[in-house]
Amino acid sequence: MSMIAYDKSYRSQVLDIWLAGNLQAHPFIPPDYWREHREEVGDALEQATVLLWEEAGEIQGFVGVVEEGYIAGIFVAAQHRSKGIGTRLIRCCKERFPQLSLHVYEKNRAAIAVYEANGFQKQRCSADPQTGEREWTMVWHREKE
Repeated sequence: MSMIAYDKSYRSQVLDIWLAGNLQAHPFIPPDYWREHREEVGDALEQATVLLWEEAGEIQGFVGVVEEGYIAGIFVAAQHRSKGIGTRLIRCCKERFPQLSLHVYEKNRAAIAVYEANGFQKQRCSADPQTGEREWTMVWHREKE
């Protein structure tokens, strides 16, 4: 098991995890919304800091961070969830950035629980302009020593 850096050779695997994760976690959003954004997300990967969790040559999860600590997404393949991979990805982000923020849909209670367990706090709730769904902005700050 190891953390590796993203390069274009992983694009298809990462996008497969992204699409499957969104379809499973967001049944309240039409599936075509995610399918229509797949290539756009693939292009955005090139501009982000993307860290991959890999084991035996298989990408099991990833995190994408942009704009000084904004987590654009954390995704773990369904068969590898509940094994601590998401927490390891978050921990790696915490080591690299003094503060982190993200958006998570209010209806995605499982993700909110993971973020809260990792020290994120709800800051504000608003409507996602693209889907109309309510989402939380959550933040984490490194404690000053």
